Amino acid sequence: HLSNRNGGPFVKVNCGALSESLLESELFGHVRGAFTGAVGNRAGRFETAHTGTIFLDEIGELPLALQTKLLRTLQEGTVLRLGAKRERRVDARLVVATHRELAQEVAAGRFRRDLYYRLNVIPIRLPALRERPQDIALLVAHFLNRANQAHQRNVILTPEAVALLARHDWPGNIRELGNLIERVVLL
Repeated sequence: HLSNRNGGPFVKVNCGALSESLLESELFGHVRGAFTGAVGNRAGRFETAHTGTIFLDEIGELPLALQTKLLRTLQEGTVLRLGAKRERRVDARLVVATHRELAQEVAAGRFRRDLYYRLNVIPIRLPALRERPQDIALLVAHFLNRANQAHQRNVILTPEAVALLARHDWPGNIRELGNLIERVVLL
């Protein structure tokens, strides 16, 4: 909210939810005739995020071929639409997230080392829920409030119940906790 890009667009892309061919078109756009079904020119998400921010969720799922194209976009500040001959300038802040340990992916050859270092400017590691049990009470209150509002209920949990939740290992992390609280509210 305080950045000079706060008035620009915020564009989200889930890299793990799209096939490689569709992801390339989504990120970089395409021109008419680039592939079957490309009946017109289409700007990609990078162009859409111009002057704003693009958030690539699950960047660790990005295929190697697209990692190369992403690296070029980051280095040059341009995108080349699928099937195009001319590059277009883009100015967007990039934020990425992944559940994978990218350093391990680099060591295994599944993620480009140069892209890893290009992305690893300000890393923020969010520890697993089991590593921060002190957050559970606040998260329970948040999820309880949200589920109560969504389902028009007024369920409360005793301090003992919250303490019991704090002792759980949470292999499914925050999503598991959120789903459990919603189930408690519903049932």
